[in-house]
Amino acid sequence: MFRLRTNLLALLVILFAVTAARADTIFFANLTNSQEPPPLIPTLSDRVTPRPASFGTATFVLNDAQTQLTFTATIFNIDFTGIQTPDTFDNLTNAHIHASSNPLFTPPTTAGVVWGFIGAPFNDNNPNDVVVTPFSTGVGGVVSGKWDLLEGNNTTLGAQLANIFAGRSYINFHTVQFGGGEIRGQITATPEPTTMLLLGTGLAGIAAKVRRRRR
Repeated sequence: MFRLRTNLLALLVILFAVTAARADTIFFANLTNSQEPPPLIPTLSDRVTPRPASFGTATFVLNDAQTQLTFTATIFNIDFTGIQTPDTFDNLTNAHIHASSNPLFTPPTTAGVVWGFIGAPFNDNNPNDVVVTPFSTGVGGVVSGKWDLLEGNNTTLGAQLANIFAGRSYINFHTVQFGGGEIRGQITATPEPTTMLLLGTGLAGIAAKVRRRRR
């Protein structure tokens, strides 16, 4: 039993060391039409003919000092150039991060824009880090950028960190058809992969030792 406790303590020490060495915080968002309030069904400009559902994913990295939130979003079936499709309803107009300070906030409640990176408001200006890369074939594109500490729409990254950590923020892409947002994804923290792998491996090893001793 003493060895078991020692092994567990050693594992916790290693986990702490790994976490301290890689203190960046990773967030993820899965963007869909269904997360918009109400859930949306995209159509062509005749408002009758369906068009392909738009969707995407976004990954965010908050640095150790919590002064920069970098992100990359890959978006499908939203026209990034205005000429990827002949119809105009899927044309991209704006993209933002929204957040709420209300502790009772839950999706699909809407929240105000705290940082805009495409269209208006545009807040990636200290400096401008946004790079928009439309797909060479197909419909959509990749957006990357960096929310710096003092940037924001009448706020700052520093002021919004508590809301982001609490799960009260989301990323939203707007189109001609859906000015209030066509696809949206809640921003949620994800476990650091190395830590999770180490935890699983270590606990599995301890469990195996316990089973051998009981035989």
